[in-house]
This record gives sequence, C-alpha cells and structure tokens, in this order.
Amino acid sequence: MKSQPTGEAEAVKQLAPYVTLERFGRPGFVRKGNPAPEDLALAHTGLEHARAALLSGEYDLVILDEVNTAVSFGLLTEREILELIDSKPSHVELVLTGRDASAGLIARADLVTRMVEEKHPYQRDVGARRGIEF
Repeated sequence: MKSQPTGEAEAVKQLAPYVTLERFGRPGFVRKGNPAPEDLALAHTGLEHARAALLSGEYDLVILDEVNTAVSFGLLTEREILELIDSKPSHVELVLTGRDASAGLIARADLVTRMVEEKHPYQRDVGARRGIEF
C-alpha cells in the first residue's frame, strides 16, 4: 500500500542487517473494493512471503505494515489473515498495521492501538518532510 519512498523504509536501511524489509505492490493507487488483478496477485505474493518469514524460525518479530488496509481494500481477506495468525509460532511476535482493521482481526488481537490524527502539517500546506514522511 506504500510504493512511494517512506520514512520507515529509510529508517530500516539503517538497521540492516538486523532488519529485513520486503515490499510488494506497484506504484499508483489501488481501487478500494475493486482492485486490479495485478494488485491481488502482488498482495498474495506478499502474504506468502510473510507466511514463509513467520514459519522460517529466522525471525522473532514479523510486521505486516498496512495489511489491515489491504484487507479493507479487498486485496486480502480477513480469513487469510486469521489463518496466518493461527499458524504463528508462539515465539514470534506478529504485528499488523494499517487503518480500518476488521472486527474479526481486532477480536483476535492481543493488543490494539489506534492512532488518531488530530492535526497534521499538510493541513497547513506543508509538504512531506525528508526524515519524517520519507
């Protein structure tokens, strides 16, 4: 869901080789509720990579950034993510991020945090800032 440069992707580069980042998707927008076949295929490729990482024994922490948004846009199903959660080894922490988490995912989660934007510089026509948004 984030094909453009982002602050978190830049930060991860500083943490190599301790952190691995894999991105799936293509530049541009995904149509909510009617994603293109290419977007569906890329989302499922990402899900399979996440499953492999989760089960590999190589990682203590796996983060699926924006996966809740991918579900809400129809790229993945709640059932697929619930099945991923069910397959998680007990020693691995699995973090799911993104807006519009489904009721089923919220119910299954051990911890749910909501970040609500109250104010943002873009409301004053301040563009994305190097080191913050990208």
